[in-house]
Amino acid sequence: MARPLIGITTYVEESTHYRVWDLATALVPTGYYELVQAAGGAAVLLPPDGPGAAAEVLSRVDGLIVAGGPDMDPVHYGAARDSRTGPPATVRDEWELALITAALEVNMPVLGICRGMQALNVALGGSLVQHIDGHVETPGTFSWHPVSPVPGTRYAALVPEEADVPTYHHQAVERLGKGLVVSAHAVDGTVEAIELPDRDRWVVGVQWHPERDKDTRVMASLVAAAAARAAVPVP
Repeated sequence: MARPLIGITTYVEESTHYRVWDLATALVPTGYYELVQAAGGAAVLLPPDGPGAAAEVLSRVDGLIVAGGPDMDPVHYGAARDSRTGPPATVRDEWELALITAALEVNMPVLGICRGMQALNVALGGSLVQHIDGHVETPGTFSWHPVSPVPGTRYAALVPEEADVPTYHHQAVERLGKGLVVSAHAVDGTVEAIELPDRDRWVVGVQWHPERDKDTRVMASLVAAAAARAAVPVP
């Protein structure tokens, strides 16, 4: 049986150096697709496109991962820009919000990672804290801290114990988006995972970076949900 195909969002860097080249590049760290493959899925990278193309693109895949990256523009949740918020990534914001919306409309499994979790929250009407301290120790280096699952959630069923996770973020969920529940916290109370509680929908966001870890439990669950969806004929 063919492996379920998981689409992973990418982002554009205007100046990327490799070998003799310095070019604009759509990229994502290798850990994303390696973790999908380790969990039994096949991966395809999704470069930015027009928001109107989201449904068409998603019709070719079985599950969606919204990858980490730069800060979301606070205009999307009606807030003034904090001086510590990064510059706008307008094309990426619009594309990923459209992908999330389109995926939810067709009940596609979705995993948001770091920025992707924040995008999921914003897509459902939530807001973000634009700066928190203590979750980035050294620029360009992941740090690790424990997160605790919330009993009764999907995440807790997958990872029932407190677990150390690789993290790198300075923003976090503030007001939850419509229908979302918190499924893990950091020691300082920061929301570290969110999900839709409907057992028939696989929609999870994690604030950390599972692609920097060897734990495949969350990713394997996404892949399994995508495989189950792929086995059902689309009307």
